[in-house]
Parts: sequence; C-alpha cells; structure tokens
Amino acid sequence: MADTESLVIQLSECAEKGDFEGAFRLVRENKEELGKKLQPAGIRDALKKTTKDRLLLSFLDGAEFGARPLDESLVRLEKLVYLVSKKPGEAGALVLSKAWGLGKVKSVDDFYKRVTVDFRTKRGHQFAYAAACDMLEPAPDGHILVKREVDPAGFEALLKDKPGEFVVAVLKSFGDMPIVRLEDVCVQNGFVKAVNWKKFWDTARAELRHNKLVEIPAKRAEPIRVRAAAEDYGDGWLTAFAHETDPKAILAAVREYVAQGKFKVADEATKSKISERLSFAVTAARKVDDALYARLACLVRELGFANPPASEMREYLWERSRFVKAAAELPSREVGSMIGFLAENDEAKAKLYAAIPKLCFAAVAEIVSRFSAEETCRRAIGDFMKDAQPPATLVTLIIGKIEQFGKFEYEDVPVDGKKIRVLKKYELWSELPPVSTLITHAIALGEGRRGGETLKMQNIVRRLFGDKTWLEKIFKLLTPADQTLFFERFQASIAWDPSTHHATVMRMTHIVPSLAKHLVVVEKKKEYARVTSFRSFAMKKQEYLKLINEDMPANVKRIEFAKSYGDLSENAEYQYAKDEQRALMQKQTVMQAELESVKPGDFADATTDEVMPGVTVVIATAEGDKTYSVLGEWDNDINRGILSSKTRLAENMLGKKVGDQFELPGQDGEVKFASVKEIRPLSDEIREWMKLPPGMQI
Repeated sequence: MADTESLVIQLSECAEKGDFEGAFRLVRENKEELGKKLQPAGIRDALKKTTKDRLLLSFLDGAEFGARPLDESLVRLEKLVYLVSKKPGEAGALVLSKAWGLGKVKSVDDFYKRVTVDFRTKRGHQFAYAAACDMLEPAPDGHILVKREVDPAGFEALLKDKPGEFVVAVLKSFGDMPIVRLEDVCVQNGFVKAVNWKKFWDTARAELRHNKLVEIPAKRAEPIRVRAAAEDYGDGWLTAFAHETDPKAILAAVREYVAQGKFKVADEATKSKISERLSFAVTAARKVDDALYARLACLVRELGFANPPASEMREYLWERSRFVKAAAELPSREVGSMIGFLAENDEAKAKLYAAIPKLCFAAVAEIVSRFSAEETCRRAIGDFMKDAQPPATLVTLIIGKIEQFGKFEYEDVPVDGKKIRVLKKYELWSELPPVSTLITHAIALGEGRRGGETLKMQNIVRRLFGDKTWLEKIFKLLTPADQTLFFERFQASIAWDPSTHHATVMRMTHIVPSLAKHLVVVEKKKEYARVTSFRSFAMKKQEYLKLINEDMPANVKRIEFAKSYGDLSENAEYQYAKDEQRALMQKQTVMQAELESVKPGDFADATTDEVMPGVTVVIATAEGDKTYSVLGEWDNDINRGILSSKTRLAENMLGKKVGDQFELPGQDGEVKFASVKEIRPLSDEIREWMKLPPGMQI
C-alpha cells in the first residue's frame, strides 16, 4: 500500500489530468490511509478538482461528505454515479426499491438534485439525491425482476416450463423466505395470479424435491433456503455438524443426510457423532419447544439410537400433556410419527384415547386411522359421541368421513343408459349413536361463536352443510322420519348465518322434495325508524361542528406550514398532514350522512307489546335477571343500563315478546340464551337522561 503523501500526490495528478474515475478508484481502494491525512470534506474537494461535469459535481455534494462517515459517503457516491452509468441513447440504469420494485432511471436533474424513475406501477416518481441513496439499489443482472425486464420471453418460459427453477430464481433475488411470504412476493409482483398459486406451488414443489440445493422446511412458518452449492457430506460437513448447537439446524441437517441416503452407508464413527448431536438437540429443546422435542424424539427412534432412551422422551411428552401442545404445533404430516412413538402399548393407547377432547384434529384423525380396528379405540370414541357435547374434532371427523366408521355396500344401478353407484346397505360401528344423533351434534357445532380449534371444526362443518353431494349422502343414511327431524332441527337452529341457513334449507328441499311441506315461513324482521335521543343527537352535532369549525381548519394550517419545508415528495410533515386531511374529510362525509338519516326523538310512540326502541326490558339469564333500556342508535350508557338499538344484544331482542328466547352474545364462544321476562315503559330517570342538555341545541 502506498504511503499517505504519495496518495495525496496521485490525487493531485488526477486533478491535473481531469481523471475523475481514476481519482474515485484511488480513494475507494485507499480510503483508510487517505482518511488519516484528509477529512471527508477534503477528499470531496479533491475529487471535485478532477471534473467540471455539473452532474458529477452535484453527486459529490449529494453524497454528504463530512456529514457522514467516509465509507457511507463513498457508497452513496457510487450509487449516484451508477444512476447515469448508461451511455447516451441507451435505456436508463435499472434500480430496485423495496417499496416500488424494479425501476428504470428516466432522468437526473443536477440543479434540483433529483432523480426521476419509472416503475411498473408508478411512472415519473421523483427522489431527492438523499432519498435515492437510501431507497434505491443497483439492480443485479441475475435478479428475477431484471430478467422480466430485459428478457420477457425467457422469463415467461421459465415461469411456465420450469416453475421449480423459477422459485429458486425468486429466492436468490429476494432472499430465503417462508412459503406464505413467497406467495405474497409472486402475487404482488404479478408473477402468478392469486387464484393460480396453489397449482403453481404444487408443481414447483414437486420439482424442487429433486433439487439438492433447495431446503423446504416442514413448517410453513420457516423459510425455504437455497444453498450456494450441493453438500458433499464429507469431512467438512461432519466437522461443521459436530459443532452445530441449534436444535432446529441439527434436525434439518440429519433429515437431509438421511434423505440423501447417506445414513445407510455411514460408518459407525459418523453415526456416533450424529447420535451425540441429536442427544444434545433433544436436551436443548426440552422445556423450550415441545413440538421440536417431539420431532427430534421421533427421529432418534427412527434411526435406532439408544440415547436418549425412548422411555425418557415419552415420559417427557406425557408429562403435563406436552404431547397435546406438540401435536397442535407440528405439521400435519408429522403428527402421525409422534402418535406412533407414544403408542408403545395398550396403556399408552388408552391415554391417547382419553386425551382426544384436548387433541387437535390432525392428531384425532391419526388415532382413528391407526387404531380404529381395536375395540378399546371404538369404545372410547363411542363413549365420547354419546355425550351431550362431544369433542368437535370427533364430530367433524365422523360426519365428514362417515364411511370410515362402518361397513357400506354399494351397487351399480343402470339409469338412462348409465350406471349409477347406489348405497345398498350400511352398518355403523355398534359403539356409535345413530346417524340422526351424529347430525344433531353437527348442527349444534355449526351454531354460535367458537374459538381456536373448535372454530376450525365449525368452519369445516359449515362447508359440509353447503356441499350438495355430502347432504345427499347423509339423507340416504336416514329414514324418512329422521330426514324430517333433521330438516326441522336445522330449520329451528337460530344461530347459523342467515344467508347460509336459508341456502342450506332450500338445498335440502331440492334433495328431498317432500320436505318442502315442512318449511317454516319466517316473518321478515321488523324495521324501525332511525332515531336517537335529543341528548345524543345534540352531542353528535356538536362533535360534527367541532370537526368542521376547528379540526379541519387546524389541519389546513398544518398543511400550509409543512409546505414551507419544501420538497413535498420527501416532506414527512406534509405527507402526515395530507393523510390526516383525507381522514378528516372521510369522517365529515360519514357524520354528515348520519345526521341527515338519524332523527332526534323522545320515543313517545313506543309500546310495551314487544321489544322496540324506547322500552325497558327485563331478561332472564342463567346468571339471574338483568334490566336494559333500549334507546336509539347513538344512545349508550352502560352504568344506567342504556343500550343502543344497534348493539348486538339489542338487535337480538328487538321484536321479541314476553316469553320469547333470543341468543345472548358472549365472548367465550359458547352459545347462551336468555328470555324476555318483562317489557315496561322507560323510567323517569331514563327520560330525564334523554332530554337536551342545558346550553346545547339541535
């Protein structure tokens, strides 16, 4: 390396020659030595002496020498120089922005120090030099967005004919990422339409399984990784593996080693090292990640290692029902391995059966699949299904795949020249209740608000009821009398979504036309005038007047003040004030429409024949009687028991008469009901509350 004085002399020589490129290269390669002699601003001035190009001079000012460390300023200068790296007549330099994707530099203005870039979704977007340095990066030649720009035909061919290679190109361009993020990137950049994603990914995944450079994780939340080179699993791999301390990395490495067929031919020393690392990983995962612990335990058993002992690992998973949490977090395809690992004997199987109400759907399905031929399993399932509220997972599994729970015989019957497969006879497990009872459980599961795993089961059940083929199959398993009971029970269910409920009822009558005579005519829900108390109307109007007389003018002042900062495209205060203005204008539109639609009133015409706005209601619940006064849309005072007519509780009560039942909203997902016990006029206290407050006017 040349000494500092010599470097300064070389900089001076570059100035005499007008050699900016040589000077810039000299500074980049010797920045540490030059930094000892010259301040960043001094280096900038030395570079300025090497050129008279106005654009380069503006770049030197825009790189902020002196305001930043020398390294940063040099990087920023290099970025700015890249923006004009194309020769005259050529297309502009390609840049990448995290916000806008790939763009092409349209122009650079040395006077205003701005860069104009054309993006696919935003043409003519301007950046100040500082913003360009912060937000833009030179686009690498191998980037997938660059390929689409410079070689659209090759891009389309890769996407269509080699989806696996296309995914690898995306990962190399954007970095390793989980499947969900990969989908977002592909859809947002217009590579694949959202409706076509599943088909595309299934094809790509099948192709990627044969690519040794790609590691697809077991869990969707973990990133897909692309290795720089295929692993040779030689001494270097073994040395690195022996020092690995991340349990997840150990698990992934061993699985890949086994998948490549290396474990079968490995020597004892290598197997011993793998055993030692797996034992370490099992210990590290203990009390940290139960799902990971289960995966490691299954792998230890699969490979036949004696350490840690299988009994010890099973005991840990049984303890505090850790296997329940592990099953919920494991990928569905790995749940079976854990169930098989735990079910070492009849006693262990009995513990699994007893845990069915707590287990996730994948685990329950695995237990049924593995052990349904055993009497103890069937008996346990039958006992659960005879309960008033059986496990949602079992209900969903049985009604969705009912043929797995009995013997079904079919025959082909010729109809109009075609053979139709018709159910000849069937017999459910003797341990199970009748199909009519199973269906009743399914209807109950579809009702009300649920949470967690039960919500997933409810959604599956609701989709089943919307499936005509499934309904046809279920009706064939019922006697005419049970068909009617099923139909009437479903009609009577008040907690299903109204549109879904009606569509399903109509579908049932199409499947079994005789059910039409059992249709219940539902009266259209009475509509009430949009009204609120004088008090609430005045308060809403006061809020509206404050919005237009104070909040919006204040916002206009903030916008004008923010404009004084200049450069609106990079002015955060201005952008914030404009966003606030849009929100205020939207709020004004909504409030104005509401004030025009809702009228003030005193509910003088309310009667106590039924629940309506302007009455006090006493309801009977499991916790005791409760009293509410139902008023208008904007009325609400929980301390006085005043309910807005737009609350869910009030809407459920409207139109009900004394003795009628209605659903009681709850937050725990459990369906509860209450009944109307008494309807009476509003009290003097409530009527006083409704009056116009002193000093306020409408």
